[in-house]
Amino acid sequence: MTDRFLRVGPYDVTLLLDGLFEAPADVLIHADGDAARQRAIEAWGRPTLQFDVNCFLLSGPTGLVLVDTGTGPSWGQKLGHARSALQEAGVSPADIRSVLLTHSHGDHALGLFDGDKPYFPRADVFISEPDLAHFTDPAAREAMPEARRGAFKIAEQLRRIYGSRVKQIKAGEVLPGIEALPLPGHTHGHTGYLLRGDDNSLLIWGDTLHLGDLQPGDPKIGLTYDLDPQQAVRTRQAALEEAAREGWIVAGSHITGFCRVRRASGGYEILPA
Repeated sequence: MTDRFLRVGPYDVTLLLDGLFEAPADVLIHADGDAARQRAIEAWGRPTLQFDVNCFLLSGPTGLVLVDTGTGPSWGQKLGHARSALQEAGVSPADIRSVLLTHSHGDHALGLFDGDKPYFPRADVFISEPDLAHFTDPAAREAMPEARRGAFKIAEQLRRIYGSRVKQIKAGEVLPGIEALPLPGHTHGHTGYLLRGDDNSLLIWGDTLHLGDLQPGDPKIGLTYDLDPQQAVRTRQAALEEAAREGWIVAGSHITGFCRVRRASGGYEILPA
């Protein structure tokens, strides 16, 4: 194993860095209110947040699988590099047979599209039933401020462009050796993918947390991007505890490399695997 490559069960896993995302530090929130939020911002100590945007290429018994797709060209030059990483690995868009989405946000799903055509012309796209239901609900869309409706537009594109190749999933095995694990809060159908192996297991946990050096120590810290912040806190705490207890390797859309979770005073810490 290196910080970019890992073997789990029948799968070779490659982490693909799509780029770096930046946001002002005031997107931090805290379940205990404004004073705790301000302490978290002060603990961060910088005016902006910067974190990786990752996708994962799995090579295994059903061919090539992607977990999330990055932004494609939609979010500027600092992002969208997963496509070139695939090319450098000798993988063409037509080689990808399955895409597993953790959720419908742009940094995870916009890479699916090539204008009004599928960027991965032979791929089935797997997405959780609750996520697709929410982001195709007209009432939910109207209740959301216009600036936060991107995932609704993506869900519409997904259904229109991929059609019958969109596969709605529930908890449990979705491909041989890959289980969908509901991790709600960031979105209502936010989903992780657990790969089980004889020697180790890997949980790709999407946006369960964004800041690997801040949130493990205080899982009540969230970001304004969480649709249900209280549920996101409960999910974050439970995922950290389960990963620590089970000894899983973890990887996420916004933490660096492959890691393990260890209990620490008052919370947890994430260490390179």
